Amino acid sequence: MKALITGGAGFIGSHLADHLLTAGHDVVVLDDLATGSLANLSSISDHPRFRYVEGSVLDEALVNTLASGVDTIFHLAAAVGSFVIRDRTLQSLRTNIHGTENVLTAAHRHQNRVLIASSSEVYGKNTKIGLCEDDDRVVGSPLLHRWSYSEAKAVDESLTHSYVTELGLQAVIVRLFNTVGPRQSGRYGMVIPRFVAQALAGAPLTVFGTGAQIRCFCHVQDVVPALVALVDARDAYGTAVNVGSTEQVSIADLALRVLALTGSSSDVVHLTYEQGIGAGYEDLQRRVPDCTRARKLIDFRPTRTLDDILRSVIDEQSRPNLVRAAVR
Repeated sequence: MKALITGGAGFIGSHLADHLLTAGHDVVVLDDLATGSLANLSSISDHPRFRYVEGSVLDEALVNTLASGVDTIFHLAAAVGSFVIRDRTLQSLRTNIHGTENVLTAAHRHQNRVLIASSSEVYGKNTKIGLCEDDDRVVGSPLLHRWSYSEAKAVDESLTHSYVTELGLQAVIVRLFNTVGPRQSGRYGMVIPRFVAQALAGAPLTVFGTGAQIRCFCHVQDVVPALVALVDARDAYGTAVNVGSTEQVSIADLALRVLALTGSSSDVVHLTYEQGIGAGYEDLQRRVPDCTRARKLIDFRPTRTLDDILRSVIDEQSRPNLVRAAVR
């Protein structure tokens, strides 16, 4: 495989680059470093089959040029994180919609296979236990920045589906459910690295809202092989596929588990969403995937538990030379 990874200096993208290189593939990474980091690529920067290009998916000519030299594109570049969406809503919409359109156009022109990374955010406020790919979206007002990310990802999915059904593109959509692990930053609102950084610093763990919200977290090392398998799965083309864990935890209990595993004496403090994230944010109470489709297509079965995930993040953030994200 000759693969282009957009957003490849980010958390998931860098792990995917590691995985592909280890498997003997050639990898080109495109990233503008808006939320990614060259530090994530430090272990592979000198690899003979690796190339890094600094640039944006909004640069249509650059995306086209890079697509011409590969056979597979993993489109992971996106504006992500509640703080990013809050602070840069317009830029986030442009990146998440126009960037995807540039990738799809280039992939069609050069007959690339494509994996489009979407998100469980498309389900919005649907609190069904075991969300299936064909379940209804339940979203709030488009005037609340909280839902702009969900809307953009839904547009991405519609664009991808149209390219497949009308133009014959070989593309699969993957809806990721809270992928976590080493290299993920809490700087942009991701809860596990944020809690761990706070606990290790002896700062209060800040829980937004009641803490009763239910989430499922999946280790990046379980997710990355699934991405590679799905782009190879012809039966997946034109479909959306949930990828995540079904182990449920409330955010309040998550904070307590982080405290127990770090041995921290930090307190847990509850903030309103307006205090923690700002006006215009609306949360959902439960998000649990049904991954039957992924299991049938590629035998997807996550092997790492939530405690495994937490320990891996704690181990990374405990390293003496690691500069942790600001606790907040």
